[in-house]
Amino acid sequence: MTSPATASAQADVERAETRHNRLRRRTALGLLVSAQFVVMLDTSIDNVALPSIQDELGLSPAGLSWVVNAYVLAFGSLLLLAGRAADVVGRRVMFVAGAAVFTIGTLLAGTAPNEGVLVAARVVQGAGAAALSPAAMSLLLAMFPGPARARAMSAWGAASTLGGATGVLAGGLLTGTLGWSWVFFATVPVSLVLIVGARFLLEGAGAGPRGRFDALGAATITGAVLALVHAALAVPEHGWTSPAVLAGAAVAVALLVAFTQVERRVAEPLVPLDLFRARRVSAGVTLGVLGGAARASTFVLIALYLQQALLMAPQVAGLAMVPTSLAGFAASVSLLPRVLRGVGPERSMVLGLVVLATGHLWIARTPSPALYVVDVLPGLLLVAVGVAFSFTPTTMVIASGLPAHHAGLASGLANSSTQVGAALGMAAFTAVATAASRTGDAAGQVVSTDGFAAAFVAAAVVAVATAAMGAWTLVRRR
Repeated sequence: MTSPATASAQADVERAETRHNRLRRRTALGLLVSAQFVVMLDTSIDNVALPSIQDELGLSPAGLSWVVNAYVLAFGSLLLLAGRAADVVGRRVMFVAGAAVFTIGTLLAGTAPNEGVLVAARVVQGAGAAALSPAAMSLLLAMFPGPARARAMSAWGAASTLGGATGVLAGGLLTGTLGWSWVFFATVPVSLVLIVGARFLLEGAGAGPRGRFDALGAATITGAVLALVHAALAVPEHGWTSPAVLAGAAVAVALLVAFTQVERRVAEPLVPLDLFRARRVSAGVTLGVLGGAARASTFVLIALYLQQALLMAPQVAGLAMVPTSLAGFAASVSLLPRVLRGVGPERSMVLGLVVLATGHLWIARTPSPALYVVDVLPGLLLVAVGVAFSFTPTTMVIASGLPAHHAGLASGLANSSTQVGAALGMAAFTAVATAASRTGDAAGQVVSTDGFAAAFVAAAVVAVATAAMGAWTLVRRR
């Protein structure tokens, strides 16, 4: 018989272990969302620094665009491959490898002496981010099942929103004070913490089943996404009917057809096509592409709008985005978990897209002269809430339609659909802005005020259409 003293001591030990495990899980969650924060930060932190980079390195206009596009191409085209690789070789292995490659690319970019090295470094960064982001999300999905997943995904969404918005702020401040190299160096300490922390906090977490790797399927789908994103990025410069855009689109379609044929024949496909028979998966991916397009204008177009239409200095434009960061973070952490518990991810996604469209329409008013507090800030706050309410629930919809052993694939599908949508959206909205600027007064501006207004209206239309599709395919049929 156990004595009262022994029973009390055992209870104390169990309580201590429970507290330790709870602290360990919270710290692991912080590590995982920090990875997503860094990845999203790097998608926008160099936007404000582009003029300074061009002046110092003497970049051509094409080279300047490739500073952004090289990262987007590598990141978007490798996400699906990296997500499946996390299921096959191990999620923690991919997490550490992604963080290491990302760090190397960051250091190369910050010390780049010329255009070629900088663009190559951005490719390395994008490849590292493509490995890091889906590995982190798949670990989160595996470590936080059931009711805890909504809270964990809310933190993930907060990191995504905060990272994208903070990138504009940090880019302006760092460029104006320390120089453009520091927009890259600033993320190195966090990347190193990810590598070290994974050893102690993620050991044995969500290792995933082993299996054979579908190399041919990986090559065809990566090539298809690469060709599609490359074609989309060429639209603003060459137009929709240019040979470069049409050829890229044709290659993308051909490789996509080849991919489907390969997946039907291999024993262990990269993406089992049967998974798309589930409405939540097929509809979720479609809505991820369209929603990604609607959200694409959130930070890039707004950053350009503040500097080119409102003529703000980079530092001032960065500070003007602070409320967006705070609102997105607060909505993701405080409001989104309650909304998810109350109405579920499907209705939350639809609500978020409607709020996002409202924010775009508010900014599209573009009166002259425009007052930031009245004409811009309310729209920024609505956009921040809309992104928070639509981004994370879309990922949850896709993940809920896949079995647990496909967590890496789920994260790859969610991330790649968003990135492909973002590339297509930016191509479309930039083309709209450029076309509208030709009829407006664009003296001294890359895009006129009328052009920005047209782009924001187009983004709002896409957001509303996506919300309607989500309401029909997921909410109504459920």
